[in-house]
Amino acid sequence: MTGKELDKQAASQLGTLNDSNRTWVAKHLVMAGRLVDIDPQLALEHALAASRRGGRLGVVREAVGLTAYAAGDYAEALRELRTYRRITGDQTHLPVQADCERGLGKPQKALELSEAPEAQELTGAARAEMAMVLAGAHSDLDDLEGALSALEIPELDIDRAFSFSPRLFAAYADVLEALGHPDRAEAWRARIPVAEKALGVGTFAEPEIMDFDDEPADLPKVKDVLGRGGKLGEHR
Repeated sequence: MTGKELDKQAASQLGTLNDSNRTWVAKHLVMAGRLVDIDPQLALEHALAASRRGGRLGVVREAVGLTAYAAGDYAEALRELRTYRRITGDQTHLPVQADCERGLGKPQKALELSEAPEAQELTGAARAEMAMVLAGAHSDLDDLEGALSALEIPELDIDRAFSFSPRLFAAYADVLEALGHPDRAEAWRARIPVAEKALGVGTFAEPEIMDFDDEPADLPKVKDVLGRGGKLGEHR
């Protein structure tokens, strides 16, 4: 491992560092990405090591925030992602920030964050991720009708399969079940394997094939920066 394994977009952001620091930071970012699904805590330690020499760079703060999130350190993740947002102006991790608020036991804060103008402008995968976080926040507050409404976004399409569709369908089915609509819930659950087959994920995945270049880029995940990725809402 030389650090050259880092994707080109992330590597280009290390250009302000000298050669020694650039190599150091790149190596730790690569290791953070490789470990985030296997050992999130160790991945976070690598991201923190990268921050010791590249802490002023958005890509490094993003890495620390996302690995902290994967490791369940929601306070650290929230701080780092706020800093990343200030440095870069990028709003795509707002769903992760909202989920961190949930993880800290503050579902109302998650709902408030979703009302920010920047959050209202999210579309596609980012909007779907935010919808699932908001549904969880409403459920935390025993507001199942609010949870159902939060999930009823344009991306919730029973006849189309996006990267997030299996999880979105499952979340919607769970809320329908909780509201006493088992038949409707079952109809949505029946579409989950259909979507997984279309996407080649879940029981239809081929784990021996590890091609990270074909993932949707709508919402950057850990892997978009480091080489691997995680899921929102592990505590949901």
